[in-house]
This record gives sequence, structure tokens and C-alpha cells, in this order.
Amino acid sequence: MTVCSLRPALCAAALFVAGCASTVPQFYSLAETGSVAATGSAPSGSSSLFIEMAPVAMPERFMRPQMVVRQKDADGAQVDILEQHRWSSSFEDELRDALGSGVAQRLGAVDATKVGRPPGAKVLRIGVQMRQLDAIEGTRVDAAFSWTLRQLDEDRLTACRAAISEPVASGTDALAAGVRRVTARLADSIAKSVSGGGCVG
Repeated sequence: MTVCSLRPALCAAALFVAGCASTVPQFYSLAETGSVAATGSAPSGSSSLFIEMAPVAMPERFMRPQMVVRQKDADGAQVDILEQHRWSSSFEDELRDALGSGVAQRLGAVDATKVGRPPGAKVLRIGVQMRQLDAIEGTRVDAAFSWTLRQLDEDRLTACRAAISEPVASGTDALAAGVRRVTARLADSIAKSVSGGGCVG
């Protein structure tokens, strides 16, 4: 006679706990780890430069914490929403935070989006639009972005765009790391456009 035949309620509870444990989501972050190497020289007086990252514009299907991936070998129209593989916050917030921190670190600037700014400080507003993000497991991550730069006290607007592709190995962890590398490269390009290096496409 088995233990489960003697104590069915106990076994049912154990199976329920095991089932819940197997469906705990895996969370990922776009934040860079380790030191960030500046890819362009900081502008003159960079210690007083404040940047403000506007909310990132993107297709509605990405406005969720779950990872959205394109099916491999599909006809290009099918995507999967991975319930068990999620960003640590909604993807648009995750991307905005990572870009704000990344650009600020590269320029030696202050991310006013998070800490605010003193009265009279010059603030550079950065608006980013994600036009494409095709993440295909075991293949690559293809992305396209555009962004604008504008001093809040000026009318002059600078507009740039970039297409970025990163190869990825098999597995969702590798796919998340590929999106993180795309984000880091976008932060590089934005920082260069701020520091006077021109738009990098």
C-alpha cells in the first residue's frame, strides 16, 4: 500500500506545490552589468548635462512584461508571447530605464528622468521609437529605432535612426541577452549623436 493511498490529501497538496513551482516565471533585465565603456567623448561641461528620456514609443504587442518572440521558420506573421519568460517590468519601461541609464553613463550625464533637475538646468530630451524588434531563438535579434534630441529651451530638433542586428544562440536566456546587447548598442549610438559624432545608422 502506497503513502498516497493512505494520505491522498497530503499527496494532492504535494503535487499542487510541485506544479506551481514548475510554472514560476523567469525574469530578465535589460540593465547593463559591469562597467560601461564610453564610445564617444562627453560634451564640454558634461557634468552639468541633464538628459530626460521620454517614454519609448513601440507597437502595442510589446507593451507587456512577457517576452514577445517571432516563430522560427514561420511565414513572418506569427509571434509567441512567452508567459514564463518575462522582463522585470513592462518592456517599454524596461527599455526606457536601460536607455536612460546607459546614455547617462556614457556621457557622464545625469538622468533627470529618475532624479529630477535643479531649476535653470539645461535638459536634453531624448525621444525613442522602436520601429522593429524581431527576436528569433537560435538565430538573431533584428531591431530598428529612431530617436530625436531636443534641448527643452530650444526649438532645434535632431533626428536619427539605426538598424541593429545581434546573432543569438539557442535558448531563451541567449535571446534575452541578445536584446540586452541591442539595447546597449542603441545607447552607444544615441550617446554618439549627443556628443557630436553625428547620427549612426
